[in-house]
Amino acid sequence: MAASLGDAEAIAAAVQAGGTFYGTAFDQRHHPAHRTMRAWIAAGRLGTVTAIRIVYACWLGRDWAACPGQANWRIDPAQAGGGALMDLAPHGLDLVDFLLDESISDIAALTQAKAQDYAVDDGALLIGRTASGTLASLHVAYNCPDALPRRRLEVVGTRGLLAAHDTMGQTAGGRLTFTDGTSGRVEPVAFDGEASPFTAQVRAFGSALRRPEERAAYSAARDLHTMRLIARAYGPAGGA
Repeated sequence: MAASLGDAEAIAAAVQAGGTFYGTAFDQRHHPAHRTMRAWIAAGRLGTVTAIRIVYACWLGRDWAACPGQANWRIDPAQAGGGALMDLAPHGLDLVDFLLDESISDIAALTQAKAQDYAVDDGALLIGRTASGTLASLHVAYNCPDALPRRRLEVVGTRGLLAAHDTMGQTAGGRLTFTDGTSGRVEPVAFDGEASPFTAQVRAFGSALRRPEERAAYSAARDLHTMRLIARAYGPAGGA
């Protein structure tokens, strides 16, 4: 939402004061596999959801650039506000909210600066809990080689487990399976493997611009809550 909590609070206040339609680019809400998981959870097919586990990692070297010749803004604390935790964890925290229709209320984290030579964290582990008691764990990293398994989402319930492989991220596709909690049988779950979450989020926002009844899916207050969780995860320095 912003590089600092103060800026995020100012955005939320301006949105409220001006009645502006606002949305943060949380593209993970728009991946077809994640939408399928949300529908399964809402239908009770997993029973009582007890835990969500997320791994969302990549390799981000000092020489990374969005465009040729551009400086790596992601490793500049002033521009990015943090490292892997600031960049990747908000997507996981928001995805928990999307899947459960319930946000995380308690959070704690440990960060590392282990493999990369720059001024921001290159990895973090976060644990959280919703008000109803569902636990969430997130491993985010800039220090995981891209050739390794590094994108996984699991939702654990009393009746079974949904596991999404290679859906966390910016591209279409991936794989989704369901493991039955009684038999242990693993079966694939179908979803649209061609739809880009980036394209889908742009289309959804454009549609909500034209159709006010769709705007309930967006909330500056909810996004500010996520930003406050990130600030708490970073500790006292995270509220800058």
